[in-house]
Amino acid sequence: MCGIAGQLSLDPAGLLDEADVRPMCDAIVHRGPDDQGFLVDGPLAMGMRRLSIIDLSGGHQPQYNEDRTIAVIQNGEIYNFRELREDLEKKGHTFATNSDTEAIVHLYEEYGTACVEKLRGMFAIAIWDAPRRRLMLARDRLGIKPLYYGNANGRLLFGSELKSLLAAGLDRTIDRQALHDYLTLTHIPAPQSIFRDARKLPPGHRMVIENGATTIERYWTLDFTPNRALADERTALEAVREAVDDAVRSHLVSDVPLGVFLSGGVDSATLVACMRRFHTGDLKTFSIGFEEKSFSELDRARVAARKYGTDHHELVVTPDAAALVPELVASFDEPYADSSAIPVLCVSRLARQHVTVALSGEGGDEIFAGYKTYSATVLAGWYRRMVPSPARKLLASMVGQLPVSHGKVSFDYMAKRFVAGADRDPLEAHLSWKAILDEDAKRELYAKPPEGLEDTLRLYQAAASDVDEADLLARLLAIDTRIGLESDMLVKADRMTMATSLEGRVPLLDHPLVELVASIPSGLKMKRQTKKFLLRKAMEDRLPSETLQAPKQGFNVPIPSWLVGPLRERVRDTLAPDRIRAAGFFDPEAVSRLIQAHEAKERDNSRDIWTLLMFQSWYDALGQSSPADAMPRLVG
Repeated sequence: MCGIAGQLSLDPAGLLDEADVRPMCDAIVHRGPDDQGFLVDGPLAMGMRRLSIIDLSGGHQPQYNEDRTIAVIQNGEIYNFRELREDLEKKGHTFATNSDTEAIVHLYEEYGTACVEKLRGMFAIAIWDAPRRRLMLARDRLGIKPLYYGNANGRLLFGSELKSLLAAGLDRTIDRQALHDYLTLTHIPAPQSIFRDARKLPPGHRMVIENGATTIERYWTLDFTPNRALADERTALEAVREAVDDAVRSHLVSDVPLGVFLSGGVDSATLVACMRRFHTGDLKTFSIGFEEKSFSELDRARVAARKYGTDHHELVVTPDAAALVPELVASFDEPYADSSAIPVLCVSRLARQHVTVALSGEGGDEIFAGYKTYSATVLAGWYRRMVPSPARKLLASMVGQLPVSHGKVSFDYMAKRFVAGADRDPLEAHLSWKAILDEDAKRELYAKPPEGLEDTLRLYQAAASDVDEADLLARLLAIDTRIGLESDMLVKADRMTMATSLEGRVPLLDHPLVELVASIPSGLKMKRQTKKFLLRKAMEDRLPSETLQAPKQGFNVPIPSWLVGPLRERVRDTLAPDRIRAAGFFDPEAVSRLIQAHEAKERDNSRDIWTLLMFQSWYDALGQSSPADAMPRLVG
């Protein structure tokens, strides 16, 4: 696990040196505190920071082929590197180390840019082919590892985090479309970034720069076409059990201690249950809870820990964790407002005291259909058919009068969201149930609405465009896998673990498992309104009954009450009218109205306020860390 960074002069005659790339690597030292390495060759300078996991003594990067004409740097882990190595040695390749990264460079020798199609793992890689003067960048299929790129001063910049690009002089003009989408989603989907001149390489894509030309192409896409051979429930369940076991087994390769984030839900308990089948030694698990009992899952986590005899560690997150806001801002580089980042950062710190690698259950909800919104979609169809329009309007009015609660995903919040979205097109409804600020709310909030902004719904429509319209659940899963998973859940997992120099692994996103589940008919993924039916049924003989029967909770944080308690002064200071006015994005009075209504319990505006708080905190921090003339500039 590492961080990578580099520059390529777009003038072939340009010459770079180590001084060009060293500041880019220094900016991401947290991703790799154990080692560093650099390569400078004419127009290219690239480097990496290493967190040593495999081949501790011999895994120094860059890694080279036999005659050192091809070099690779990697952020990630390749889980099938031993099988690849065996095959490559049969083809005549000679290995100098036991590193997983070295397999990539020999694969490139053998298969060229198609080498990434043979990798099983999480990765962001850069390969320099010196004879061809070709640079290839590539990112893993699901987007587990990040990779940014951009242009500045006649050079292509790339790196694991935006920090590296900023250190190399990236222009800080803000992309207003990206900000517009952030206000709805709490994150910025690929390929956008918050800066106009920087982009994310999308998951499952590679970029090749050669002979003055740049090409970006997709090398993998997730196919949701149903496989008739898996329509039989027993056949599908057996295939899922085998694939989950294989995924977990493959993710245990390590030369350092590893553990598991144990939330008490089906996903993380599945990982522990499977690990116990292949890992007979000490197994450490880590859980986070809250003083507010409705937000805490510690009791459920303890049940699983006792069943599997783990060395279990717990931490209760108190309102003092609100002081982590500046650290969250620094870790994400761009605006990010999923408040569950707080417990993920806390559990990562806890785990790092004991292990260097931690497995977590990210992806289970998107792959196996675990979100409440999937049930809401089915319920909305029934609601439209069975309840006449006048009655729906009356019900919406009545629900709107429900008293506001600051509890965990309270009934009033869910009821108001449901009736507001139930009459919409299914994709619009799906977005409305997840959205923070809708299109009207955003435009009311802007100080001066920019021209030409596109509706955020376009992202959902594009994500589902290649999926059969008749299979609504598959379309929703495609959206959540291609947008929410990559740009929210995996960003959170990567940044929070890397902030503590901990490697996070996500076995449920092993691509053979993901491909298998995508091909199973939707009727088996959510059966009789049972979310995550396939995984629950496949693991029912391994998991505690309390785990199987308990409703999904997730890493929800008591933000509604924190905003009127320990975070109140921070909110009032950060979102003060003079600071909002000086930034120029939003109407100070509109922001103040949101805060006042929340404090008076007229509406639960906690998600809106947190989203604005994280943006303004990011904006302020960016200005404080840079010369005045490098402050972000508004466009649009």
